Amino acid sequence: MGDELQSPGELVSELRESFRSGKTRSYKWRKTQLKGILRMIVEKETEITDALYVDLSKPKFESFIHEITLAKHSCELTLKELEHWMKPEKVSSILTAFPSSSKIVSEPLGVVLIISAWNFPFLLGIDPVIGAIAAGNAVVLKPSEISPATSSLFARILPSYVDSSCIKIVEGSIPETTRLLEQKWDKILYTGNAIVARIILAAAAKHLTPVVLELGGKCPVVVDSDIDLKAAARRIVVGKWGTNNGQACIAPDYIITTKSFSPKLVDALKITLEKFYGKEPMKSEDLSRVVNSNHFSRLTRLLADEKVSDKVIHGGERDEKQLKIAPTLLLDIPDDSLMMQEEIFGPLLPIITVDNLEESFDLINSKPKPLAAYLFTASKKLKEKFLNSVSAGGMLINDTTIHFTNTNLPFGGVGESGMGSYHGKFSFDAFTHKKAVLHRSFVGEVSARYPPYTPRKQKFLKAVLNGDITDLVLSVFGWLKS
Repeated sequence: MGDELQSPGELVSELRESFRSGKTRSYKWRKTQLKGILRMIVEKETEITDALYVDLSKPKFESFIHEITLAKHSCELTLKELEHWMKPEKVSSILTAFPSSSKIVSEPLGVVLIISAWNFPFLLGIDPVIGAIAAGNAVVLKPSEISPATSSLFARILPSYVDSSCIKIVEGSIPETTRLLEQKWDKILYTGNAIVARIILAAAAKHLTPVVLELGGKCPVVVDSDIDLKAAARRIVVGKWGTNNGQACIAPDYIITTKSFSPKLVDALKITLEKFYGKEPMKSEDLSRVVNSNHFSRLTRLLADEKVSDKVIHGGERDEKQLKIAPTLLLDIPDDSLMMQEEIFGPLLPIITVDNLEESFDLINSKPKPLAAYLFTASKKLKEKFLNSVSAGGMLINDTTIHFTNTNLPFGGVGESGMGSYHGKFSFDAFTHKKAVLHRSFVGEVSARYPPYTPRKQKFLKAVLNGDITDLVLSVFGWLKS
């Protein structure tokens, strides 16, 4: 239910009134809300994991690692660092303003809207909320209707732990989201796909509202031959199927390796998949299901494409009733296949082979910039070329996905994979205006600043602005010649 019975206009007006009262700006208020969220995470852990299981059949331990723990750590870090983040940052002043002091003040933006995604519905909902509250804003969270159990849980439990006059939940689908987007916000953060992102960006543009867009893309994994193959295979498999069964924006989308090395890599992946999920992965309790029938049909359509239907080398089993697709490997599918033209976002992993691994850079760069790019190699030269040649939201060498857990790194995309970033201090910054402040006293008045600009004043000002100490001294005594 949430606050959808209240009109969006009334909702925003109420939040603006709360924000203008000034209470969200205080350290005490922010700290109280964050402590409430932390308490909610701890006290409602079972209910959260149950909701995630209903929405995605997400394994409980995966929910604990990827959603509960990361949200808890985000809240704990913010509580620990918030007072420091809020302090004005002193910066050096300038000669022309002497004597003066300068600082950067972190100012809350106002009333912000967060539209979260269905694949990690708890974490991707609460984590931006933590940042928005830390920055001193009033917040509306719109959870994804595709994960209805988690959305309903948010609406039911969050108001009991936070100040509901400043932090609100709105449930619903496209009509409710559309009405929210008609309002003026001070910032919008959206996590999802590029199609919806364009709609949000267009709506935001009408009000000149800044946005953070956390999207996705086809995240490549380039695999060299000079690696610890067993470790690489484990890290690729857990990064793909261990993160919501491939339904993650940073999950490996396709692999590129050399023709000569591909047989060894394929064997290692097959062995690892069987070890992790058994000989009958459809019965594994460590794999999420596909979120709904629409996404199941979309993935089935990718597999049914005549250009790839004979390329499956492992897996491919499907159970429409249970919304399950086994971990599936495909080899050497053509670049013009449906699977290589859109983000897979599921348990399918194609492997592309090339003669020379450096050819992979051209293939990656021929596609929209991904949210993440991965490289497995021991070659320093290849690492440097990958880093300098490939543009992506984030990059990881010799592993997959775990950069997301490092709150010292910004998380965000570039180009088609998004704009802006958050996590840790970057979340605080995302919902903050950096206000420039310069303080002057009435001492140090310089008459040369004011008209009429006599030749002597001009000489003095030119010397000051050019930073020429010698000319400055000469002009003071009237000794500087033009």
